[in-house]
Amino acid sequence: MAGSIGNKDILTRKPVAPLGLIPLKSIESIGSKVDKFLLEWRAERPIDHLDTVEKQDYAKDTYIINAKCPRFGSGEAKATISDSIRGLDIYILVDVMNYSLTYSMCGQTNHMSPDDHYADLKRTIAAIGGKAHRVNVIIPFLYESRQHKRASRESLDCAVALQELVSMGVDNIITFDAHDPRVMNSIPLHGFESIRPAYQFIKNICKKVKDLELDNDHLMIISPDEGAMDRAVYMANVLGVDVGMFYKRRDYSRVVDGRNPIVAHEFLGDSVDGKDVIIIDDMISSGESMIDVARQLKKRKARRIFAVSTFGLFTNGLESFDKAVEEGVIYKVVTTNLVYQTPELLSRDWYISCDMSKYIAYIIDTLNHDCSLSSLLDPSERINNLLRKYRAGEY
Repeated sequence: MAGSIGNKDILTRKPVAPLGLIPLKSIESIGSKVDKFLLEWRAERPIDHLDTVEKQDYAKDTYIINAKCPRFGSGEAKATISDSIRGLDIYILVDVMNYSLTYSMCGQTNHMSPDDHYADLKRTIAAIGGKAHRVNVIIPFLYESRQHKRASRESLDCAVALQELVSMGVDNIITFDAHDPRVMNSIPLHGFESIRPAYQFIKNICKKVKDLELDNDHLMIISPDEGAMDRAVYMANVLGVDVGMFYKRRDYSRVVDGRNPIVAHEFLGDSVDGKDVIIIDDMISSGESMIDVARQLKKRKARRIFAVSTFGLFTNGLESFDKAVEEGVIYKVVTTNLVYQTPELLSRDWYISCDMSKYIAYIIDTLNHDCSLSSLLDPSERINNLLRKYRAGEY
C-alpha cells in the first residue's frame, strides 16, 4: 500500500490528531513535495477504521497551513497564521542554512542568517499559541549543531536552543545527521531524532554510476576524521567492505577563523590501491578538508573518489571542487537537498543530489499515526534489497 513502507501499522491506526504542515519560506520547495506525497498516500489508503469526522480531516486538498513571517522596515518581524491550527498535529519545517532569502533593514538588503531563520521558527511557534494538539519541528540542519560542547569559557548554543524550543511547547524535534547527537541529553524527557540518509546516498550513487563493484576488493569507506567514524562504520558494515580513517593533526598554538588550523591528515586503514572510495561526513563546509583527504587517498593510488555528505554548504564556492574534479582527485560529490542548493551547484555534472522530501513525508506520516520510527531510522534491510537488485543488474 502506498506510503506504508515506514510502518505497516499506519494502515490500521488512527492519527493522533488532524495533520497540519507549516513549511517556512526557507524550505517551501521540500514542503510542497512532502504535502504532495502525503496527499497521494492518504487518497489511496483504506480508511474504513476511521469515523466520519476523522475521514473528513484525513484526506484534504492540502495539509499546508498558511503562515508567513513578514518584516518591518526596521528589520523586525512577526509571524502570522491565517488558517485554523486548533487541535492539529503541526509539523514546522525550516532550513536554517538558506542564505538565499533576503530582507530589507533600514534601506539595506540583508541575507538571512541561521539566527534569523531560528527566530522565525520561534515566532511561528509563538503564533500557534498553544492551540495545536501537538507541535513538532523538523530542522534538517540542527541549529548551532557545531557548538555542542565547551572547549573553554564559551556558549553552548545548540543545547540552549533545544531547551528553548521544548520550553515553548515543542514535543518532537527531528533533525538529520546531527554533528553530535549526544546534544539530545540537554532535553532528555522530550522527543529527539537524528536521522542519517545512508539509504538515499547508496540509492542515488547506484542510480548514477552503473559500474560500481560493491565488494571488499573494489570499494572502501573512509572517515575524514574521528568524529565521522560511526557514520563510516555503519555504511561499511551494510555494504560489507573495509573502513579507514584520517585524523586531523592540528596546531593548538594558533586559532584561525575560530578553530585550530589543520597541519596534516594522517591515515589509519588498509590499502586503497585500485579501489573506489567513499568519503563520508555530516557536512561539507568550505570543502578544504574533504579535498585534502581526497588528495591523500589519490597519493595512495585510490581509483575513483566519492565525496559524500548530508549537508553541502560550499561556503567558499565551487571553484575548489571544479578544480579537484578537473584534476581527477574527486569523481562525484553527493549531498542532499536538506539545505539550500544553488543553481550553479545543481548544474555541475559532478554533483549528485539526493532528494529527501519523500523520506520526510514518511517520517511525518509515521509520527502522525503514533507509530514506531525504527524501520525508518535503520534502513539496512532496504539497502540490502537495493544492493541485490544492483548486483543483478535490475536497478
